[in-house]
Amino acid sequence: MDTYKVLEIKQSVFQDNDRQANLLREELKKEKTFLLNLMSSPGSGKTTTVLRTIEALKNEMRIGVLEADIDSDVDADTVSKTGSKVIQLHTGGMCHLDADMTKQGLQGLGTEDVDFVILENVGNLVCPAEFDTGATKNAMILSVPEGDDKPLKYPLMFSIVDVVLINKIDAVSYFNFDFEAVKERITKLNPNIKVIPISAKTGEGIDEWAQWVRDEVKDWNEK
Repeated sequence: MDTYKVLEIKQSVFQDNDRQANLLREELKKEKTFLLNLMSSPGSGKTTTVLRTIEALKNEMRIGVLEADIDSDVDADTVSKTGSKVIQLHTGGMCHLDADMTKQGLQGLGTEDVDFVILENVGNLVCPAEFDTGATKNAMILSVPEGDDKPLKYPLMFSIVDVVLINKIDAVSYFNFDFEAVKERITKLNPNIKVIPISAKTGEGIDEWAQWVRDEVKDWNEK
């Protein structure tokens, strides 16, 4: 007979977080606030994409941004220059945000005067994919320099997002990046996913991305 108890901590943590995430989604639904969780590796162009998104939608939506980093306020300072509401979240060494941390960020930001909030998650393709933040939709950026094999190496991330932005397409001539191969690998993991090639630097593809956001926000508000 066993004389000790086995506690599955990780499973318990995930279950508790999932409950909090669902409650947060319900609150955001009542407030008609659409929360987009944007994930990627460091250096993929998340902040530049956020700036392009704000530029494309600022006359249609009241936009807020949660900038999550282990440290520094570089990104929040950059985004603040657009005039959008922004708050910097320091994770204290954590490589992701969970639902409670996201809720704290939203409370600090204030959602009473925003329609669309972008959560720029910590740069990482592992931890952020494991934790539900309570977001309405999940998006990720895969940049061309990272290579077309990333869906094979980080399948969970590509499985849980609703849209993949393939960024830095303006630099594709410098890298051995196979668009057809990466799309095939992504859709094998997630058949209903949307894949949008963009260049946050030049603006190519941003119109299609902005339209995706418009459609999702409208659908969220009408349901």
